[in-house]
Amino acid sequence: MNKDRLIHSYYVGKKMVEIGKEFNLDEDQLQELFVLGLNHDIGYEYTDNGINHNKIGGDILKKSNYKYYKEVYYHGDINASYSSLYLDILNMADMQIDKYGNDVGYDERLKDIESRYGHDSDVYNSCFEMISRLKNKYL
Repeated sequence: MNKDRLIHSYYVGKKMVEIGKEFNLDEDQLQELFVLGLNHDIGYEYTDNGINHNKIGGDILKKSNYKYYKEVYYHGDINASYSSLYLDILNMADMQIDKYGNDVGYDERLKDIESRYGHDSDVYNSCFEMISRLKNKYL
């Protein structure tokens, strides 16, 4: 993975711990969240354009018997047939940490995605929907 992706993943892990504390998770769970954040974009290493990086990463981690491979596999997928608290926390963190590792919140993250992909893009619309669902569920 490139340097920016590694930095993003590190700070997604840190943000997941922060969010996990809000859910009163214990120290073992917080450690699991951090490791999950570090690994959530591993699929980018095996794709040139980032398409399906979540599925690729989830499959890699499944082969390694990683307990939370489904969270990686389904992160960012608004039509996921799977759900868990860890998946929601991953999506919350991922939708707040920009590609440089800055905690920019949901609104700025959406602006960044819009500037890169366009307002009418599937990527932007999917992220907008993801954030709306997370806010409705938890805020």
